[in-house]
Amino acid sequence: MLINELLEKALKLEWLTVDEGLFLFENAPTALLMEVGWKLRQYHVPGNTVTWIIDRNSNTTNVCIANCKFCNFYRRPGHAESYVTSMEEYRVKIEETFKLGGDQLLLQGGHHPDLGLSFYTELFSNLKKEFPALKLHALGPPEIAHIAKLENMSHYDVLAALKESGLDSLPGAGAEILADRVRRLISKGKCGGQEWLDVMRAAHQLNITTSATMMFGHIETNRERMEHFAALRQVQSEKPADSKGFLAFIPWPFMDEDTILKKLKRARNTCTGDEYVRMIAMSRIMLPNVINIQASWLTVGKPVAQLCLHAGANDFGSIMIEENVVSAAGAAFRFTADGIQAAIKDAGFQPQLRTQQYEAREIPVSIQQQQLDHATMIVD
Repeated sequence: MLINELLEKALKLEWLTVDEGLFLFENAPTALLMEVGWKLRQYHVPGNTVTWIIDRNSNTTNVCIANCKFCNFYRRPGHAESYVTSMEEYRVKIEETFKLGGDQLLLQGGHHPDLGLSFYTELFSNLKKEFPALKLHALGPPEIAHIAKLENMSHYDVLAALKESGLDSLPGAGAEILADRVRRLISKGKCGGQEWLDVMRAAHQLNITTSATMMFGHIETNRERMEHFAALRQVQSEKPADSKGFLAFIPWPFMDEDTILKKLKRARNTCTGDEYVRMIAMSRIMLPNVINIQASWLTVGKPVAQLCLHAGANDFGSIMIEENVVSAAGAAFRFTADGIQAAIKDAGFQPQLRTQQYEAREIPVSIQQQQLDHATMIVD
């Protein structure tokens, strides 16, 4: 196979096979992959704008029976540190989020054996009743699959009930690597790869906007990464014409600090900055029907994430007012609203605040005042 021929095929938005994607990833120069990733970004999202969002990643509960070997966040039922977040705690978190300019709660948790559909529909309804402007980007395919099993219901019916009670969009959580060989070894208690995809199919049928993710750099092969891409684009191709489907794709490297995978010496994070940039470019190349690609600054840091903006990424994600799961495994980077905008500008781009639907938002007055106060302090 010739590298240039495959890249030309990608630039025509043609689907590369798994073998072709694997060949490019393992053989093409990084600079060449970045060039094509940039051109494809300009096709999907023309211009010099890079988007970002303000939201809060909170957790319904840390109780989980999935026993994922890469997760330090969960606690078993009955553990002294286990919790279910109360309505009063949500009030504090949401009010603080609004004050900081955010309007969205990225709400996820564990596979709690006692929390069924009624728990979530009641929670969502109560949150929306008290905070009508709040957007709920909540749960994920593994949690939907877990609830469906508890209730003996279909994915579609669970999602329909959640949408009716206030669910606005469905995160692409729990994808990890969609190959079941990998999932059996790192997240056996979660749904399989096919069920993850089927949940997303049902969400798209209900016109629920979703995102897709990949956590890589542990025990998967490069081929399994390419198969992951191929599975996502197939589901995206099946969405109804009026559905946005996967509005964004977010890849991030496995964070290994204190994880069981690392302790058992089965895997450790060896992902370099160059490899992450190559994966961003390959995301563009292998996913020609997904519009937005997000660079995970939370896991790779500012300099690498900035480089990704020249390799195909057009989104910098959230300032993350709160984040507990990935941070528990060693992700320590943080941004303020000022910091994320400065990072985008320093990379040569124009920052644009967005909603979860990738619609432009005006900078909230609260942030404008913070920026004015900061500028005044510098002058003084």
